[in-house]
Amino acid sequence: MTITTSTEQIADQRAGWRAWVALAVLMLPVLLVSVDNTILNFALPAIARDLEPSSAEQLWIIDAYSLVLAGLLVTMGSLGDRLGRRRMLLWGAVGFTAVSVLAVFAPTAGWLIAARAAMGLFGASLMPSTMSLLRGIFPNRDQRRIAIAIWAGMFSAGAALGPIVGGFLIENLPWQSVFLLAVPVLTLLLILAPIFVRESRDPHPGPVDAASIVLSMLALAPVAYGIKEVAVHGWVGVVPIAIGALFGWLFVRRQLRMPTPMLDMSLFGRAAFSGSLLVNLCSVIALVGFLYFVSQHLQLIVGLSPMAAGFALVPGMALSILGGLAVTPIARRFSAAIVVPSCLSLAIVGYLVVAAAGGHDLWLLVIAFALLGAGIGAAETVSGELILANAPAAKAGAASAVSETAYELGAVLGTSILGGILTASYRSSLTIPASVPDPLAAHARETLAGAMNAADELGGQVGGALRDAAAQAFDGGVTVTSLIGAALVVLAALIGASTLGRRRKTVAG
Repeated sequence: MTITTSTEQIADQRAGWRAWVALAVLMLPVLLVSVDNTILNFALPAIARDLEPSSAEQLWIIDAYSLVLAGLLVTMGSLGDRLGRRRMLLWGAVGFTAVSVLAVFAPTAGWLIAARAAMGLFGASLMPSTMSLLRGIFPNRDQRRIAIAIWAGMFSAGAALGPIVGGFLIENLPWQSVFLLAVPVLTLLLILAPIFVRESRDPHPGPVDAASIVLSMLALAPVAYGIKEVAVHGWVGVVPIAIGALFGWLFVRRQLRMPTPMLDMSLFGRAAFSGSLLVNLCSVIALVGFLYFVSQHLQLIVGLSPMAAGFALVPGMALSILGGLAVTPIARRFSAAIVVPSCLSLAIVGYLVVAAAGGHDLWLLVIAFALLGAGIGAAETVSGELILANAPAAKAGAASAVSETAYELGAVLGTSILGGILTASYRSSLTIPASVPDPLAAHARETLAGAMNAADELGGQVGGALRDAAAQAFDGGVTVTSLIGAALVVLAALIGASTLGRRRKTVAG
């Protein structure tokens, strides 16, 4: 029997009921991470009122997790290939649970930022493992495509569930309660994963290369930090970007010279692999950037409670899940170069609706996010499956880690770039009434939450005038931010159309 025949037989094997139970178990950490991200966006106003972070600290509360995660994903994915993907999953679950409990007791913004960074360390063990284990659980590509649609849908489901559950917690308990969700979810994972999820690893791993680990961290983290600094503070961020690029070059150089590299650089020579990564990166930037400003608008300007604001976004999240499932049979019949740009066109229309409305009409925001969710949810299902399909099964952990790096880097950039542009626009256009005292005026200039807190403290006509001025300045920046978001989705569609056209057989080796 030839190797090709054996490979084809493995690829044709259809998974049984235990595989689908294993998928459900693996969705627990995916659901948790997406719930945590959305809860944090919606808890941000409460955190801002309690801890009074500066605008930079407010961004760091969101970004610290993603920055550490981005720096460690490739390392943890590669270690999972060598040491065992299920083992890395369980190790990450224990650590993530412990650090989440520590975040509950955060007395300052600095403590919370440190806890979020520690969550990033253990989250880097969780996320690549969930996707890479799917490659071994579902060797049949049609089944794997459905599994990845469910995997991607869980992110959307968590994002939809997060504001509702988190809104209930925030309205009835202190904001610290949102971090306790990790305890029951990951405890259940620790019980069920050893029963239903088979261990998998690279059958011929190379030695753990400490130099490659250090170089990957020194490459990814400074680049993510530098781009964030460029968005917030200008050209000063070019320095860490240049440092990260230098270490990135050294990392690539080392991988190309090693007989068994930590990351197989030949993966990036596959157009579908690299193109899918870029599609996901641009799409996530656009999606997270939208969530950053819409969560603040709904709560601080429209005046919705966290739970009501969460319900306003449920249609978009639901359509994101349905879009990912509905596109699965379509992706079997048509080229990804046609399917992905077609799906993303819905997201482009969504952002243009927001730009035209300027963020003023609640129902237009709901409709816009429904279009955005449906388009990006469907596109990422197709591109996510292509990433796994174009990587050897033995390197699934490293390939998944690169995919997750694109997701997390997109989350960082969505908050820092679109959030930074929005903050700069807000500050430049905010006109503070002359009768507002200087200390309160300084708080109002920092963030929208600071302005609303100052308006509540002032009360009366002056407080109302400050509230109106802050709302007008914030929503004025929404138009510019939305146009940039639309441009990012256009870029993703063009990349998809130009790189995903070549059909390549699944690499099983």
